[in-house]
Amino acid sequence: MIKVRFAPSPTGYLHIGNFRTALVNFLFARNVNGHFMLRIDDTDEERSSLEYEEAIKEDLSWMSMNWDSLERQSSRLSNYDDALETLLDKKRAYPCFETAEELSLKRKGQLSSGKPPVYDRSALKLSDSDIADLKSKGKKAHYRFLLNHTDVNWDDLVKGPSKYNMSNLSDPVILREDGRVIYTLASVVDDIDFKVTDILRGEDHMTNSAAQIQLFEALGSSAPRLGHLSLLTDISGSGLSKRLGSLSLRDLRQEGFEPMAISSLLSKVGTSDPIDIYKDIKKIIKEFDIKKFGKSKPKFDKNELSNLNSKFFQLMDYEDVINKLKIMKLDMTKEFWYLIRGNIKILEDVKVWINVCFGNIYTKNIDAEFISLALKLLPQDQFNENTWLTWTNLLKVESGKKGKDLYKPLRLCLTGQDNGPEMASLISIMGRDKVIERLSFDT
Repeated sequence: MIKVRFAPSPTGYLHIGNFRTALVNFLFARNVNGHFMLRIDDTDEERSSLEYEEAIKEDLSWMSMNWDSLERQSSRLSNYDDALETLLDKKRAYPCFETAEELSLKRKGQLSSGKPPVYDRSALKLSDSDIADLKSKGKKAHYRFLLNHTDVNWDDLVKGPSKYNMSNLSDPVILREDGRVIYTLASVVDDIDFKVTDILRGEDHMTNSAAQIQLFEALGSSAPRLGHLSLLTDISGSGLSKRLGSLSLRDLRQEGFEPMAISSLLSKVGTSDPIDIYKDIKKIIKEFDIKKFGKSKPKFDKNELSNLNSKFFQLMDYEDVINKLKIMKLDMTKEFWYLIRGNIKILEDVKVWINVCFGNIYTKNIDAEFISLALKLLPQDQFNENTWLTWTNLLKVESGKKGKDLYKPLRLCLTGQDNGPEMASLISIMGRDKVIERLSFDT
């Protein structure tokens, strides 16, 4: 069975880029009836919080992304200790005692002499007695994984044939001096233990993946299949910053964006498929194919997301939204929903149109003489969808106005809006008394 994992750190809210990774993994698994695991990477005790973990789960649930299993790295620390011991026994891990300041000086020296800033492996020269002596003096070791300086090759699910020469990479730290395990090791141990078959993540993990392939092998396992997605950029091509709160799922939700608008965009951006709105996730799952993702950097356009959000409401039947409207304590008829749904960008806009039809609005005085004539010519013997045509035909003859000169001032006066639903249906719902009220403002 195909098994994938989404592994967020509970150190903040889900950012749109990180969520895209979750969505791709979810769609990949569901497309083949596979297993989608949520793994909370909470080994950083200082920065991790239960509040953020709950927020991540709440956001995924809001997006209708159910997980098949849940694991926390904080409950598996002994597994990582065992893996480190295995690597030490195989001479594929070694202790280092340089401080952060000493390592920084080394890097500066390498750069100034034109050398790549790769760790020089000086700690490998330490004898057992050297190590014991340093520890007796209170020095704490961090541990590195000893890379084989060879080419690492893999057939990437997105990038195709990929290669990295490990001599260009420092031996990665896998355990900090304070005893905290590094993602590089913990993730590999988890993927082995939970039998993950495929890893889908951002292209910023390419070099990390190369090192982890050797880690898998050193721990007696073969690496899962790997796929590295091109990272989202903003519309200008710049990288999306996680510091931009407006690009967290939580804030998008508060702004009124619908889950299916977000999923419709993020499941297709960067693929060969056209971007369009979907009414539910099932069709997106059915159409998903990891091979459709390209190598170029996809752009996240919030305006495009807004357009999809509007299109989503145009697809919504009255029965689809009635429960949401009840939660908002909004009562409306089916007729009213079908009239206004084409003018809804977010569900809160429903309140605007309820107020337009039944509340108090500021009516713009475009042409007092014309509006006075309109009030005088308002038909007395009928008030339904035919009223608008009868009324505007009379006005056209009496005022000499036509086109936007005729219709725009009426719309502005009656609704306070530059555009909106068909006026024939709108005034029928508003009723004669409300129309007269709007036409009778103090000029």
